Amino acid sequence: MARMKFVCDAERCIECNGCVTACKNENEVPWGVNRRRVVTLNDGVPGEKSISVACMHCSDAPCMAVCPVQCFYRTEEGVVLHDKDVCIGCGYCSYACPFGAPQFPTQGTFGARGKMDKCTFCAGGPEANGSEAEFEKYGRNRLAEGKLPACAEMCSTKALLAGDGDVVADIFRTRVLHRGKGAEVWGWGTAYGSQQAGTPTNGVKQ
Repeated sequence: MARMKFVCDAERCIECNGCVTACKNENEVPWGVNRRRVVTLNDGVPGEKSISVACMHCSDAPCMAVCPVQCFYRTEEGVVLHDKDVCIGCGYCSYACPFGAPQFPTQGTFGARGKMDKCTFCAGGPEANGSEAEFEKYGRNRLAEGKLPACAEMCSTKALLAGDGDVVADIFRTRVLHRGKGAEVWGWGTAYGSQQAGTPTNGVKQ
């Protein structure tokens, strides 16, 4: 069984926010909720990088671990979903998630949270596939239709990849090899400086 994953290629993302718009349009996301957003590091500085962020459907999801009512569940494809009928809006998942994926509607009484909403990998929810109830609560179930998430399909530069984790990893690995940057892609220069091999760093020969 394929395990679904997202990967965003920071070398290709141009911060167009097409993925954000596609998600909102496809799933009719509630006002004040952003299932996907684009984050830019060093904005306006040469060498800035952007990355599209949403629920990463973790193998060991912290949101699942902290939910007191166990509203989260994982599908056979590895997609982490939640049941809004069980959710009590406590917000624990919001604090636990390192990606800020769980969102709460901004409308309503001050200080009161509604039902949590997050990226579903366009896989719907616990209701029957393609039903009106499923669409109203979770958005369109594109996975049941044999399609990929709308955000990835709408990415004009193909920076956002979604699908079988092994296939996505192979595509990204091929890109890295063709770029020829090696460890630089993973921030080696940021972590250890830009010294060339053989140049002493803190008295240690590399």
